[in-house]
Amino acid sequence: MLRRTFLASLAASLCSAASRLPANRNIKWAVSAGLWSHYPPGPFTDILDVMRDTGFVGVRLTGYPGILKTYNLTQAQMEREISKRNLYVATISFGGPVNDPAKHKQVVAKAREAMRFLRGFGANRLVVFPPSRLKPGADVESSFRAMCTGFNLIGEAAHEMGFEAGVHNHLGEMVQGPEEVDKCMQLTDPKLFNFAPDTAHLHLGGSNVVRMFDKYKDRLVFMDYKDARWTTPKADLVLPNGKVEKKDSSEAKFFESIYDLGDGDIDFPACHRILKQISYKGWICVDLDTARNGPRASYVHCGKYIVDKLEPIYA
Repeated sequence: MLRRTFLASLAASLCSAASRLPANRNIKWAVSAGLWSHYPPGPFTDILDVMRDTGFVGVRLTGYPGILKTYNLTQAQMEREISKRNLYVATISFGGPVNDPAKHKQVVAKAREAMRFLRGFGANRLVVFPPSRLKPGADVESSFRAMCTGFNLIGEAAHEMGFEAGVHNHLGEMVQGPEEVDKCMQLTDPKLFNFAPDTAHLHLGGSNVVRMFDKYKDRLVFMDYKDARWTTPKADLVLPNGKVEKKDSSEAKFFESIYDLGDGDIDFPACHRILKQISYKGWICVDLDTARNGPRASYVHCGKYIVDKLEPIYA
């Protein structure tokens, strides 16, 4: 009798836990493989098992073809492991020297290659990272305009292949602050190229996140929900893979300033209300650059925030 009661209780507990997983209806939730780059090397299936267990059904791969080499996988092997867990590849982090007109043809060719790879997983979004910020004395204006021309060329290729492409704003890159986001949106064709914002990088870069979402809501094709609050490290930061970031470095300050959903300063419910306005149907990546209690605990925490705070607004 006690055993029967225990098994019934266990079953109820498991059902309750399952019911708290993100619903993945209009909004489909993803992780970024980038988090695991800060951990000791392990099998790619470790990422997939965390995803399966926490309800984050998609992954943004951090680069192609590099990630296949990192995990010593073929595309077929990756497809097989993802499929057996009923998971998806949502997109990749794509980048290149798009600010150099002489390299536009090469970058667009690589974008096409990346999209062919993604198409094999059923994906139709390409997240495009800007080049790194230029050194003092460089011709920023010409480079910025060349970058936006390159973005339009990537967008044109994307449309030909049934994809949507958008810029991913990022600290330390050419689209960082609010003026640069606005300028990039102005210099790119909304029929070709869109916006794939990162909330933490918007916030830490000086943008009003909600205002940016509202301003460019008609161009949202993918996004990262990542919480942030500027935090000064009290000591050198030791990453799980043993790498040390000095406490006064920009890297340490950035890592210390990234939080699980709901633990920082970003108004995600307001962002979510905007997504409801436009009936957004697509991916949101919860991209954690740091997980203070490990990836699984952080994604459980973020999943609970999604279910409790965001899905009542729009699922």
